[in-house]
Amino acid sequence: MRTTTTLAVTCTLATLLTAATAATKTPSAPAAPAQPKLVVVMAVDGLPQEQLLRYRDQFGDGGFRRLLSQGAMFSDAHQAHGTTVTAIGHSAILTGAYPYQHGIVGNNWIDRATGESVYCTEDRRHKYLGEETKPDDGTSPARLRVDTLGDQLRYATGNRAKVLAVSGKDRGAILLAGKTGTAYMYMEGSGNFASSSYYMAQHPAWVQRYQAARPQDRYYGKTWRPMLADSDYAMDAGEKAFAVSYYSESGQPDAAYYQRLKGGPFVDELTLEFARAAIEGESLGANPAGVPDLLGVSLSAHDYVNHANGPESRQSHDHLQRLDRMLAGFFTYLDKRVGADNYLVVLTADHGFANSAEFSQQQRMDAGRVDGRKLMDGLRAHLDGAFGAGKVTFKASLPNVYLDQAALDKAGIKRFDVEQAASRWLLAQTGIAEVYTRTRYEEAGATGTRLDLLMRRAWHRAESGDLVVVPRPYWAFGSGSSGATHGSPYAYDTNVPLLMMGKRWIVPGRYTRNAEVVDIAPTLATVLQLRPPAASEGRVLTEALVGGAAR
Repeated sequence: MRTTTTLAVTCTLATLLTAATAATKTPSAPAAPAQPKLVVVMAVDGLPQEQLLRYRDQFGDGGFRRLLSQGAMFSDAHQAHGTTVTAIGHSAILTGAYPYQHGIVGNNWIDRATGESVYCTEDRRHKYLGEETKPDDGTSPARLRVDTLGDQLRYATGNRAKVLAVSGKDRGAILLAGKTGTAYMYMEGSGNFASSSYYMAQHPAWVQRYQAARPQDRYYGKTWRPMLADSDYAMDAGEKAFAVSYYSESGQPDAAYYQRLKGGPFVDELTLEFARAAIEGESLGANPAGVPDLLGVSLSAHDYVNHANGPESRQSHDHLQRLDRMLAGFFTYLDKRVGADNYLVVLTADHGFANSAEFSQQQRMDAGRVDGRKLMDGLRAHLDGAFGAGKVTFKASLPNVYLDQAALDKAGIKRFDVEQAASRWLLAQTGIAEVYTRTRYEEAGATGTRLDLLMRRAWHRAESGDLVVVPRPYWAFGSGSSGATHGSPYAYDTNVPLLMMGKRWIVPGRYTRNAEVVDIAPTLATVLQLRPPAASEGRVLTEALVGGAAR
């Protein structure tokens, strides 16, 4: 009886102590959701935020509208660097870094060691697998000076996570795949998607089966026409009807036909089809090691369409509607294949787009085109007059101008004097807003304005020029009288979509706080419970994460 009584008293005291402790204990932070099985990072090349909003009422239910209603939408999101081009924008997405660190300062620039133009992802040590490889084709990420989220995921999982990227452009795939992932890119000579010897010695069997089926040939003889009623395009500029046929003079699929495919919606269909093949071939989202996988998808056609016609055109409008339906089909596929609760999607863009100069002029804007060749010829003549003919030599890959320092030293001319003379002349030319110099960056850095900050972020000490020339708003480098471009530090080029969807990790809603594309990498690192890439400067978008700052 004594033993029983003592036990009962002991149990009662224990119960009371447990209850008291529970009553005073601070509530713990909510547990982080399990990692997604698959993270899909999508970039729509050349998609400005304003187009997403302008045409949103015409989207179907499953594509952009699904992202907008079921995901987080950052309305003030930007590619927050000054030179807004494809290579720089794609580099920002998964490095979380600006060009001054990651070293990609353009699609092309001048190599100071050789004085020659180089392409952002060219690497002559490597070749495409089974495809013709030209000297300036993109075959590796060697010029990317920092790591990516995918590299961190591979490191954290002992290389068991699979990281794969696919794009219609080599730079779109390579710069998303990072150093240790695998890139596949569209080959305009054959219509295949292929990798390079940087990644592997030969394609896996699933790629060989995909190539053997020749899906790219199904579009031969087809015509791209508007998919909506004429009244739905009433707000658009330019021609009111269009028809783009895909064929070649040879009468059968050949290199000319495959190159034409890049300029319209069918190359995006092929890209998403190859992404599905990769998911199945590599078992992405069903990794036997139980670790997350990462898939990058860069959809290239919108950039080509906007360059040719302008973002205000019917072609651009129609392409975006077609892309919306493609995304709907892809998300439905992911729901079934990976499971709606098992994947997270991020969609953004590498840059926005200016309207064509002619359209902007019709809107009574101060707009135009600056012929870069004529501008540089004029600068050369001015410097010859100021310092002596042939004493100041330079090469240009606008917006960068590279002075020949050895020639200046030989002539006894100070670089600073040339920078000042060149800047004064350039600033007096029509369409030029600002000129930044190497001396200014090395001695003073950014001076406080938004323009200064964005341009300083875009300047890399080793890769960028001694002069960086910035056009005025709605002006752009180029010639001709049609088409549009991008590349400036202005809002039409920097403001891009930033959408995230995945109900176990993302809180749906519209977020108006400023966000940057460099925020994607650290945010996904938080979700995946990884350290961020080494050069990442973005913030974690905690306001849109389940658990918020408690994560």
